[in-house]
Amino acid sequence: MTAYLNALGLICALGRGKADVAKCLLEGDNSGMRLHPRTIAGHSLPVGAVSGELSALVSAPLRHVTRNNQLLLAALDEIEADVHQAISRFGPSRVGVVMGTSTSGIQEAIEGIARLTRDRHLPSSYHYNHQELSAPASFVSERLQLSGPSYSISTACTSSARALLSGKRLLDAGVCDAVICGGVDTLCDLTLRGFSALEATSTHVCNPFSVNRDGINIGEAAAVFLMTREHAPIALLGGGASSDAHHISAPDPQGQGAIASMDKALNSANTLAEQISYLNLHGTATRHNDAMESHAVARVFPKGVPCSSTKPLTGHTLGAAGALEAAFCWLTLSDHNPAQRLPPHRWDGEQDAELPRLDLVVAGTVTAATTRPRRMMSNSFAFGGNNISLILGDAP
Repeated sequence: MTAYLNALGLICALGRGKADVAKCLLEGDNSGMRLHPRTIAGHSLPVGAVSGELSALVSAPLRHVTRNNQLLLAALDEIEADVHQAISRFGPSRVGVVMGTSTSGIQEAIEGIARLTRDRHLPSSYHYNHQELSAPASFVSERLQLSGPSYSISTACTSSARALLSGKRLLDAGVCDAVICGGVDTLCDLTLRGFSALEATSTHVCNPFSVNRDGINIGEAAAVFLMTREHAPIALLGGGASSDAHHISAPDPQGQGAIASMDKALNSANTLAEQISYLNLHGTATRHNDAMESHAVARVFPKGVPCSSTKPLTGHTLGAAGALEAAFCWLTLSDHNPAQRLPPHRWDGEQDAELPRLDLVVAGTVTAATTRPRRMMSNSFAFGGNNISLILGDAP
């Protein structure tokens, strides 16, 4: 059964809302990457930060008052009219919520515990539920007074890609008539220090697939889709998941799990590799991830495929990355891209001779797809060997 992506709301380092994000995405504008205001382990780290003030959660209970939920609300507000129409049409018990996250409101928890350590009491702004992984889905359901299935998924960097697949399953099973699905993650000290401890962060804007790549940048974002069975121009045509469990943090060098997820996505979408007109790479700019993904993509796409990593534009948004990068495919397919340009790959152009050469998109490249439906794939690969590939395209 086809799952139609009827509406999209998003916010990230590229901007707020579909129009701003699409413009900067297709121009390869990475001006949203800026130095984090605090040094991390003695280093100044570039991050993909959302600029400007976010709407205050003035009417929300304390347990929901986090920056993570502020980001989520900014994305949700963009599709407010579509969501309320779906609720009116189907009823609150038939609208589900599936959100991916890895940070939730952990930054507020960190600040609260720091205050406890310093002053021997918690601040009045602290609530234990800030750090609950279920918080984003609970926030959306309570705010919209929904009684359908509501849960969060936390599988590291595949969290929100898996949320989209889970939303489709709710529709396929007849449990829901509409699902609000996507992901949100916020910049926080825990992840910045954690990835720094793994020696995985770069002190420069990340440089995916270059011989000079030296690590990731962290970012923040929220991307939310309204998914239904009602026809819309763009659909989730298929998806594939695998879990190779090679290592807690390092990818399988042979990319077997990544190959499996891409193959499963192609099969589920009844699509051949040569019918994919663009691939959004996971492309974190770490030594091991880019090597693994290069070999996996070369294996699945032996004739090549136009591809790019968009992480130099947004940072790696962790639990939000899968939905955000699926959103980039959505924007590339949509009326926000009348020239049919592909998201460019920003790097120093220094090829790693030890890796298969990928067809990395140069700025201004127009899609070569001449037939419809156009189809685009987005890869998300996570710690623990958790892999998701999604295929979006023109609705059949």
